[in-house]
Amino acid sequence: MLANLQVVLVAVAAWLLLGERPTARVALAVPLVFAGAVLISGAVGSGAYGSDPARGAVYGVLAALAYSGFILVLREMGRDLRRPAGPLFAATLMATLAAGIAGALLGDLDLAPSWPAHGWLVTLALTSQVIGWLLIAIALPRLPASLTSIVLTVQPVGSVLLGILLLGEDPSALQLAGVAIVVAAIIVATTRAARRALPAA
Repeated sequence: MLANLQVVLVAVAAWLLLGERPTARVALAVPLVFAGAVLISGAVGSGAYGSDPARGAVYGVLAALAYSGFILVLREMGRDLRRPAGPLFAATLMATLAAGIAGALLGDLDLAPSWPAHGWLVTLALTSQVIGWLLIAIALPRLPASLTSIVLTVQPVGSVLLGILLLGEDPSALQLAGVAIVVAAIIVATTRAARRALPAA
């Protein structure tokens, strides 16, 4: 849930650093989508916290900061709309090198592939990660950063729906309410942008 602080952080950073003042609709949608993400996470209700909530909160905030920075950097690197895969490849390469170095330093690096675990990882990488982030990289330079961060919260919505369809999960009423709030917030944030994109008659 805390990683979805990126909705707020990207909007603020884009305003302060890039001069992108959020529209009234985006300003209204940001707290809505954040509230919806909180409900989806299960943080409201019983049994929501793990064995070390303070450490989890720190990691969650750090993840949100990293995610926000990644979105903004990827957006700026993708200004050359003819080569959207270039920045994504560079980011993936650097992440691979950093993970390899960290694994070697910690003594956890194991390059021997195993089946089916690595098969699932390759499938995940080539589908939702490569295709998904390539589509995001194409969209980022074409949209305001704050609007992009709001639309990206469709990911927790998708995780709830896929959990129901593929894993037989039974989300709580509060989590389903969170899904509805996030979807409503995305509609609020994007409706006017869609109308402006229509050609004049």
